[in-house]
Amino acid sequence: MVNSISPFATTDITVRNPFSGLPVGAVAQTSAADTGMLLDRARRGAILARDLPRHRRAEILENAADRIRSDLEVHARRITAEAGKTIRQARKEVRRCVNTLKLSAEEARRNAGEVVPFDAYAGSESRMGWFSREPLGIILAITPFNDPLNLVAHKLGPAIAGGNAVLLKPSELAPLSALSLVQALIDAGLPDEVVTTAVGGADLGAALVAAREVRMVSFTGGFRTGEAIARGAGLKKLAMDLGGNAPVIVMADADLDHAVEASVSGAFWAAGQNCIGTQRILVERQVYDTFRDRFVARTARLVAGDPLLETTDVGPMISDVAAERAEAAVDAALALGARVLTGHRREGAVYAPTVLENVPHEAAIWSEEAFAPIVTLEPFDSFDAAIEMANAIDFSLHAGIFTSDLGLALDAARRIEAGGVMVNDSSDYRFDAMPFGGFKHGSMGREGVRFAYEDMTQPKVVCIDRAVAGRHRRGPA
Repeated sequence: MVNSISPFATTDITVRNPFSGLPVGAVAQTSAADTGMLLDRARRGAILARDLPRHRRAEILENAADRIRSDLEVHARRITAEAGKTIRQARKEVRRCVNTLKLSAEEARRNAGEVVPFDAYAGSESRMGWFSREPLGIILAITPFNDPLNLVAHKLGPAIAGGNAVLLKPSELAPLSALSLVQALIDAGLPDEVVTTAVGGADLGAALVAAREVRMVSFTGGFRTGEAIARGAGLKKLAMDLGGNAPVIVMADADLDHAVEASVSGAFWAAGQNCIGTQRILVERQVYDTFRDRFVARTARLVAGDPLLETTDVGPMISDVAAERAEAAVDAALALGARVLTGHRREGAVYAPTVLENVPHEAAIWSEEAFAPIVTLEPFDSFDAAIEMANAIDFSLHAGIFTSDLGLALDAARRIEAGGVMVNDSSDYRFDAMPFGGFKHGSMGREGVRFAYEDMTQPKVVCIDRAVAGRHRRGPA
């Protein structure tokens, strides 16, 4: 079956199941040569989107959320088929998408602007006014494969709530869920030109990024692509959710059973293809052996394989190539002296959850994002040393700490350089209403519905001088 909402594509991209390798669908491919037609359509969409009253934007988003929820199993199975996420994890993603759309509807209704207290300042006593939140116009949204439904909703929902048109470029590896979300929005009443979908390669992305009419690029993906976007974008807003290498600190006073369970989930959710997935676990030395043994035992019980089976805990990576890359990264660490505690087995795209220790800090698996089901364990002797190791990486999204000492937890939250610090939870906790983004290298903007909505709108001030208005009403002296 061919799925396409773009009227400009001429050839097809085959979408394959990462586990079986079999085709699950095809999407029409758009080329960079079609950029002009895409922009023409988006310009018409921007006018339609701007003119939609706020209550109508909210109704469309809520209706789309209800449609997604009523077809939850269909959407979940589509996610599993194209992205390899286990069926249980895919159902959770669908529920999060529903929540994201509902939150977006709330922003459309409530976040319209504020009164400005002009008379709070000397010289402005006769003035009154407000600012409204107005659409930017055309927003380019570029989305990845690992959350192919909810991460698209995180861009479309706030953009529509703000009255914008969107050029959507989903991952070529998993575009079917994005197309299904766009169709749900159209079925819910969104004028079909408000979202223009284009699936294509890097040349298409570069042409859209460079287009002067695009007022903002919202990108989720890797650092190299992010840097290329920044070089080619010109004068426009950029919001980027790039990679991570999340540290989790386990103090000796922590509930170790809880820390193990949460960290296993945080490390291996979505086969580790998670920008806030737990990658480096730093454990206070006096409990290191106990934590390590429990963590390894719990990891070894995870079932890796067919993501459609209810009993599967870890599905395939997005492709054989991605799994081979993960395997090679571990081999490189082993050559430098690292030790495998469990895992490091591959069958096609399925890479077994892998735990390492004694990983030298010059190994790429320590300093770079793995984006794979790989975690490293390391002991520490002091809290200061743990903080130093946590902050050693030049980019950071989330971190976590397990401790029963509230003061210590708050000190860690203050000192860890990350966009979010989860206390007594793994790094991969995310609630769709909270601000989400990174610190340090590559940090640019925030997701989370309210924060993305505000990035995707611009304030317009209206100021009235009552004294002049009053003279006009009374007429000339």
